[in-house]
Amino acid sequence: MRRRYEKIYSPAIGREMQLLAFGHYGAPILAFPSGGGQFFDFENNDMIQAIAPLIEAGKIKLYCPESIDHETWLNSHIDPHWRGVRYGAYIDFIMNNLVPAIRADCHDAHARLALTGCSLGALHAANFALKFPDVFHYALCMSGRYDLINIMSWDSGSPEVYFNNPIAFTSMLDGAELDRVKNNTHLALVCGQGAWEGKCLDETHRLANNLMHKGISHERDIWGHDVEHHWYWWRQQIRHHLGKTFQ
Repeated sequence: MRRRYEKIYSPAIGREMQLLAFGHYGAPILAFPSGGGQFFDFENNDMIQAIAPLIEAGKIKLYCPESIDHETWLNSHIDPHWRGVRYGAYIDFIMNNLVPAIRADCHDAHARLALTGCSLGALHAANFALKFPDVFHYALCMSGRYDLINIMSWDSGSPEVYFNNPIAFTSMLDGAELDRVKNNTHLALVCGQGAWEGKCLDETHRLANNLMHKGISHERDIWGHDVEHHWYWWRQQIRHHLGKTFQ
């Protein structure tokens, strides 16, 4: 399997951002690490091994960037507004640095990307798909947290938080913006019902309900009571969903 380690400079973040890329050909997928995790999370937790047949067959290419979760939503030392401002720098990195780099690697200046992530990474995947549906046509979100107010336990009323909080802003989508989402993207929301999945399960249902009421294409896939908030299950979920989506 082709594997590459790269660094991409982000002017908005103010430093180089690390990245692992896997595969030689296929549909590009951007994979966010779990909450507070790093670019090597998917490799170290055997997520790459779980979907190796798809990568080696040229069905997909996976791009795993680092996160700045501890500078943003998990940074309990600053007001939620400033966490959101810093998250704006991460959005800038993804949209203005990483997406163009992925498209160049795919030799397609207009390639549409898929997204995936687990835990807080699922929030990133859902957020980017809903905010930029013309770029990201599919998001596989596993055991996600989708309500930033619950994550931070603090609401400053900042628009920097609101417009990155999927459960909040999807309830108000309307008009042309709603049509743009409905016409361009699909979200698969997956969650177990076992240990450590309680908050994720609740927020998965809440987001899925919002998408259902707004007519946004989605799948609500709830696994059994034995399915825990754990890489063991995420490996099975990613293999199942990417396997049927990118045949």
